[in-house]
Amino acid sequence: MMANTQLCQYIFRPIPSVRLISHRPSPTPIKPTRLSLHFFKGKSYALQADKNFKWAIALSLVDQSPPKSTLDVERLVGFLYDDLPHLFDDQGIDRTAYDERVKFRDPITKHDTISGYLLNIALLKTLFRPEFQLHWVKQTGPYEITTRWTMIMRFILLPWKPELVFTGTSIMGINPETGKFCSHADFWDSIKQNDYFSPEGLWDVLKQLRIYKTPDLETPKYQILKRTADYEVRKYAPFIVVEANGDKLAGSTGFNDVTGYIFGKNSRSEKIPMTTPVFTQAFDAELSKVSIQVVLPLEKDIRSLPDPNQEIISLRKVEGGIAAVLKFSGRASEEIVKEKEKLLRSSLINDGLKPKTGCLLARYNDPGRTWSFIMRNEMLIWLEEFTLD
Repeated sequence: MMANTQLCQYIFRPIPSVRLISHRPSPTPIKPTRLSLHFFKGKSYALQADKNFKWAIALSLVDQSPPKSTLDVERLVGFLYDDLPHLFDDQGIDRTAYDERVKFRDPITKHDTISGYLLNIALLKTLFRPEFQLHWVKQTGPYEITTRWTMIMRFILLPWKPELVFTGTSIMGINPETGKFCSHADFWDSIKQNDYFSPEGLWDVLKQLRIYKTPDLETPKYQILKRTADYEVRKYAPFIVVEANGDKLAGSTGFNDVTGYIFGKNSRSEKIPMTTPVFTQAFDAELSKVSIQVVLPLEKDIRSLPDPNQEIISLRKVEGGIAAVLKFSGRASEEIVKEKEKLLRSSLINDGLKPKTGCLLARYNDPGRTWSFIMRNEMLIWLEEFTLD
């Protein structure tokens, strides 16, 4: 049986076995296969495996049948809910909750002291202005807590200030002697090779530095829940659109009608600020029944908006929800758009998600004033359901 003492000094040494944890939701519960492995200095380990899933290695070596302990893990769960939201603000995290020799690892960074870990946080604050969102905290072992998060950063040293998005889990080992965190290992949803040093992880950073031009206009509000190698999963807040019938997904038929409404062609001749993106939505599987939409400012209430002057124009409240999003650049031709829809839908089905019928094309830029290689386009498909495991 694993001794309580000396636990953390073995956290990041080569070990004869590891415990694997799935981070992909399964449509049906999978009973893990448990394999007996040999012993190392009196410590036993077990392996859980399933080849159909992406697995993350839990680096906190945890005995699955530990002796009685007075360690209050639930208190530490509550502590992390309160403390981690301060990761990048002026208050910062409470360093007294960590062992001085805490082991930190992510795919491209490692530190072996709390001072090094805090220095890394300070560097990120200086270069990237991170926004950290904590989704949940759970006890996943006798001396182990797992968190799920989203981190959005902007690299301020580049003139176009690219947005970098990372989502994933952190597995935090607890020293049963001190009651403090002795290890912290990050696992990104967007890569498979999460060990340090990961070339795949470095490439995931570099490819997000490309230029996408997003106009400085209001957009629908959303929260990024998960970013995989192929798409983002976003939670959209409700928003209002003015819409008209379109001809095809990548077309512009009806655009002058809906923009005419916000430019003053309405019952009160009221001018309404322009927003981005322009949506075209296909409601059927064949992508043939299409509407073109302009989003109205968030402070507008559908009951107080002026009526359209034309019968072909209508106002509608979109209730929001969970959408999968594939981002791409260039001019959005009908052929390219349908290819992106097919690619995204296939990825979602392969990942066990349930995409709804139809899709939306989001175009953020004026095609007459924007170079094609920096255009921001997005393919959105609403999801039937989504659980953030």
